[in-house]
Amino acid sequence: MCDQDSFEKDLKEFQARGLVTRREFGVMMGASMVMMLPQVRNAVSVTESEVSVKTPDGTADAYFVHPATGTAPGVLVWPDIFGLRPAFRQMGKRLAESGYSVLVVNPFYRTKKAPTADQGGQTPIQQVLPLAQTLNETTHMTDAKAFVAWLDQQASVAKNRKIGTQGYCMGGPMAFRTAAANPDRVGAVASFHGGNLVANGANSPHLQASKTKAQFLIAIAQNDDMTRPNDKTVLKDTFAMANLPAEIEVYPAMHGWCPPDAQPYNQEQAEKAWTRLLALYGKALA
Repeated sequence: MCDQDSFEKDLKEFQARGLVTRREFGVMMGASMVMMLPQVRNAVSVTESEVSVKTPDGTADAYFVHPATGTAPGVLVWPDIFGLRPAFRQMGKRLAESGYSVLVVNPFYRTKKAPTADQGGQTPIQQVLPLAQTLNETTHMTDAKAFVAWLDQQASVAKNRKIGTQGYCMGGPMAFRTAAANPDRVGAVASFHGGNLVANGANSPHLQASKTKAQFLIAIAQNDDMTRPNDKTVLKDTFAMANLPAEIEVYPAMHGWCPPDAQPYNQEQAEKAWTRLLALYGKALA
């Protein structure tokens, strides 16, 4: 934990770059002792900014970060139920330093601009559940089309390479539906402790995703697997029948283990998931 002088110095730097408010910075510094992610080897220089994306339902606030020069494959990141916040900006920047043009969105823009969780990943779930309940299959699809179209308008996004998408917790189904909404553009989909990937009916995220041309990484939390032990089998069978490459694994970690500000954060397993994500994008978005 930094002293007050260091806090103020770092806060001014973040504010000058337009990346964080005082409240967000306090959350970032105080919510978790493991906020600093491992550095990227041979990291490229990046450019980062807060952006606004027009959608059929309004204007979404988002964070966009990409290599400072050249073009790179686009990636759309769907946060967990705690929304767009410093932890996900950090994760997005790390991915950009690995060679991707990354858009991290606020999925709750219809209701509230980020930050939408006062304590980041430590916020009581009851406080943010009403926000999640405002979203559905229709909003997933319309937003996915708008965000992918916005990425394709950016000079830093390679138009001759597929786009990737990744989702955490409630973002898992959103990532699946991003591929379904953009079947010819999305080449890679990753879900980390995604919820309700397998549901009843033809509009289940896993069935919609199986009609795409993407490659998949599905990382399941051990407690989610205990609750829904058949999901991994359904997922494996569905993607095998569709002849789509899919790496599906139950991780020895609790739901929410990937974001570094979340209480269940497990650095070892989060780093394993991150390594598998880079392997997926290295193959599918090459």
